Amino acid sequence: MHAPERPLTKGSQTASIAAAISAITVVGVGISLSIPLLALELESRGVSAKLIGINTAVAGVATIAVAPFVPALVKKLGVRLLLTLAIVATAATLLAFKAIPAFAMWFPLRFLFGAALCVLFVVSEFWINAVAPPHRRGLIMGIYATALSVGAALGPAILGLLGASGWPPYIAGALVLLAGGIPVLMANGLAPRIHGDDHHGVIAFLRRSPTALLAALVFGAIETAVMSFLPVYGVRLGLSDSGASLLLTVAVLGNVAFQIPIGLVSDKIDRRWLLLTAALVGAIATAVLPFVQVGDVVFLATLFVATGIVGSLYTVGLAHLGSRFHGGDLAAANGAFVMLYSVGLIAGPPLVGWGMDAYDPYGFAFVIAAMLGAYSLLVATRLVLRAPEHP
Repeated sequence: MHAPERPLTKGSQTASIAAAISAITVVGVGISLSIPLLALELESRGVSAKLIGINTAVAGVATIAVAPFVPALVKKLGVRLLLTLAIVATAATLLAFKAIPAFAMWFPLRFLFGAALCVLFVVSEFWINAVAPPHRRGLIMGIYATALSVGAALGPAILGLLGASGWPPYIAGALVLLAGGIPVLMANGLAPRIHGDDHHGVIAFLRRSPTALLAALVFGAIETAVMSFLPVYGVRLGLSDSGASLLLTVAVLGNVAFQIPIGLVSDKIDRRWLLLTAALVGAIATAVLPFVQVGDVVFLATLFVATGIVGSLYTVGLAHLGSRFHGGDLAAANGAFVMLYSVGLIAGPPLVGWGMDAYDPYGFAFVIAAMLGAYSLLVATRLVLRAPEHP
């Protein structure tokens, strides 16, 4: 079972959904603020780029390590208390980075920070999936994913406003994170609970619903690769730094614009067919990019569509997961979803970087197209064979 602590009216259901969305917005802020802020802080201290990269990767390792244990924590502490503790831990750890100058201590701090964000990610996904009305699940997931993107935009905005030096960005970031916990605290009795359900490991969920879980892997890999290498792709093809940065802005806007409309569509059709369509369209659009003049209107429009469509893999995959699992299984499935997303975050940039080195710079687009093509083949095979995906 995953019923809330008390039956939800329409108004209380809205409040419950808002609390979960608030939590995921915090995740977006935490990730998008911490990565550039902490990198700039270490750079100012003379730490090498290699060590900065290793320290940043610790957060991804923390996610993979902690995600399997989140369902048990949800069952023991409850959704609301666990989220509150994770938000406080995230804010406190962000401040600790500035307060503790010893670089060696930044590794356990980064692990704690990544673990707290992982808890927020998994539990908020479980919450939103558990309380979303089945007939509107795709729409709610679209709003949820849009909130994550908005949170991701707030981090750079804080840096742009306050700069990266001194205490102000750390204090502002911590205050924003804590503010995101207010709706969670107000949702007393509105959070879902787990009542003694059995759940399984990541491999078991991969066998039961590979379409949804591998959507998270592919999306994570492509999202991070695009953030890392799209500006580099533009610069290598002759764009100025500002022109290359515009490409990233277009990509982010595409991701934001497509989530709610595609979420609505996913409430009307088989989500596996929608995932297949999204992956195929994304693969074709990405493969076309090397044949279009970089920076012109056609290129920007193609990039907008490609990133928007690929972003829907997360939204639709999450909704697909929520329609197939419940209670403890849903919490564990969301943990597996976040784990595979994190694996994608770690694996994507090296793969795309290898592609750019092998076929400079067009390997960027072709490797991403290949990822989407491989995922399309998997989904198509399961649809043709009518392989069931159910608990």
